[in-house]
Amino acid sequence: MKQLIGLQGNDRGHWVGDGFPVRTLFFYQDLGKQMSPFLMLDYAGPADFPPTTEHKGVGSHPHRGFETVTIVYEGEVAHKDSTGQGGVIGPGDVQWMTAGSGILHEEFHSEGFAKEGGILNMVQLWVNLPAKLKMTEPGYQAILDKQIPVIDLKNSAGQARIIAGEFGGHKGPANTFTPMNVIDLKLNKGPTNIPVPEGWNVSLVVLKGAVEAGDGVVAKDAQMLMFSNQGQDIQVNVLEDSIALLLSGEPIHEPIVGYGPFVMNSKEEIAQAMQDFNSGAFGRISH
Repeated sequence: MKQLIGLQGNDRGHWVGDGFPVRTLFFYQDLGKQMSPFLMLDYAGPADFPPTTEHKGVGSHPHRGFETVTIVYEGEVAHKDSTGQGGVIGPGDVQWMTAGSGILHEEFHSEGFAKEGGILNMVQLWVNLPAKLKMTEPGYQAILDKQIPVIDLKNSAGQARIIAGEFGGHKGPANTFTPMNVIDLKLNKGPTNIPVPEGWNVSLVVLKGAVEAGDGVVAKDAQMLMFSNQGQDIQVNVLEDSIALLLSGEPIHEPIVGYGPFVMNSKEEIAQAMQDFNSGAFGRISH
């Protein structure tokens, strides 16, 4: 059984553009080794937006060296990028964008959501790429709710939506560059055992509810339990029906050097990324 190594959370929020009030629950500069291959998680919302004709969100910005994964629980987000991809994702949908060698993208509330108003509730996860793949070709996976397998957990413990990886004998639709599981969980009250491979880092991000680890540590809304990579499986006691995100993956044992929207392995690569972006090498977004 994996042992609890920490409780992590963040009560302080900040705005990304004018459309996403977020709390950063972990960041690679503090927890890069413990969370690898995951770099960062922003929890946006839940926030209630009134109807508007304004275009709320964040405009064109670059990324290089990693992937962004956006999971929508409530509301709608519109996406466009410099590969020509784009679209709207709503509740249950996921957008998995590979920045790789360099991409520009923008994210706004969808026109329909802005017009009607309502609750926005979503997470954005940054996933690292190993050195040999950091300059891979940019790409985009639009994963709809209906494409994501849903399975019942053992002993009526809840349900799992398998976004990436393999869980309970089922595979998620997301293509990943390194081994990992990204699993959306609805957990029913009571004790439960969650399978996780030996040697993988693992954390359980509680988006709503209350989950207790073995030694009495409780994670509530927008907090996460971090576990050792030694051992298999995690055991928790769900104190009330909860919604959580299980992140587990094989660690990437390489240096992490980041600057703003770029995450590479050296300062020289960061300088090159900035130079490439400033010279227009990341392309442009067509409107």
